Amino acid sequence: MKQIFLKKEHNRKLILFFAGWGADQNLFNLPVAERYDYLLCFDYKVLDFDYKSIAEYESIRLIAWSMGVWAAGMTFMGKEFNWENKIAINGTMTPINDTEGIPVAVFKGTLEGFSAVTLAKFRRRMCGNAEGVKVFLAHTPCRSLEDLHEELAEVYRQVTSEAAPIFKWEMAVISTNDKIFPAANLRNAWKNTEIYEVETEHYDEKLFSACISEEEITWTSN
Repeated sequence: MKQIFLKKEHNRKLILFFAGWGADQNLFNLPVAERYDYLLCFDYKVLDFDYKSIAEYESIRLIAWSMGVWAAGMTFMGKEFNWENKIAINGTMTPINDTEGIPVAVFKGTLEGFSAVTLAKFRRRMCGNAEGVKVFLAHTPCRSLEDLHEELAEVYRQVTSEAAPIFKWEMAVISTNDKIFPAANLRNAWKNTEIYEVETEHYDEKLFSACISEEEITWTSN
């Protein structure tokens, strides 16, 4: 796992963001709330987290998106930190699942037929529209096709060979137009958690920016 401090000013509070599959620092180098440091995690071929890097913070806001929800759950299962809050965005603890995640056949099809063409199609579905694609392409992750395929394969192996993590999230955010994790599956997975819904796509830079910078968010509580 890659861990990169995108803001480190020795603040007492930390925003800890677990990105989704295929991400890097180019995609999530966003404005950060005052009085917070900002640590980004991505690349889940191996879930080896340096816990010492966050041990001294008095308050940690954990935000995870997409496959990062599962990765964060695996990373912090059984661990105690000074959580300010824990927000899961468009992801679940069972990310390859017909009723609570990405449908199994869809995930396997993407993995087995992985290519530059399928990656481009995935990113278009993830962004949902031309404007979203334009925003994404302005921050395209600098990772090779081979590296992304390897991560996808390792995530599949880990998710399908290990039990789902046990970790309590305080809030689940669901994008109603999500074409990667179907909204209905997200609702199934989070039926015992406080849910907030926002009318946007799986990837939405404004949503992430709001969570990281404390901007106002318009969503509906279920």
